[in-house]
Amino acid sequence: MLMPKKTKFRKIQKRRIRGKSACAVNLQYGDYGLQVTETGCITARQIEAARIAMTRCIKRGGKVWIRIFPDKPMTSKPAETRMGKGKGAPEFWVAPVKAGRIIYEMVGVEPAVANKALTLARHKLPLKSKILSRSKDYREV
Repeated sequence: MLMPKKTKFRKIQKRRIRGKSACAVNLQYGDYGLQVTETGCITARQIEAARIAMTRCIKRGGKVWIRIFPDKPMTSKPAETRMGKGKGAPEFWVAPVKAGRIIYEMVGVEPAVANKALTLARHKLPLKSKILSRSKDYREV
């Protein structure tokens, strides 16, 4: 599972994610990509689940790039704990994602296979997304 090796601080504030993405909005490495159309957070488990779904669908053919990294710790307090006594312990890692960011790219597969693989990945993610293609004749089925 993806997580940073070392961080400067154990716990950070949640903050609100606003606006549209300024980076990673165009296909850079592959011919097909998955672009998020709304803002939110994607956990490391969701990133990994979508990656596994894609690679199983393309049967080890082609290449997949992950363009996001979960570097923000999310904390939670134990169940049935009273209020107060500080912030909870870090539980999992998330990648804050703004609308318009490309999170996966793929190359070396047929258009139909790429569409199916990216559709399977879309179902694993909590945010709405769309499939992009570098070629002009490609249409989403």
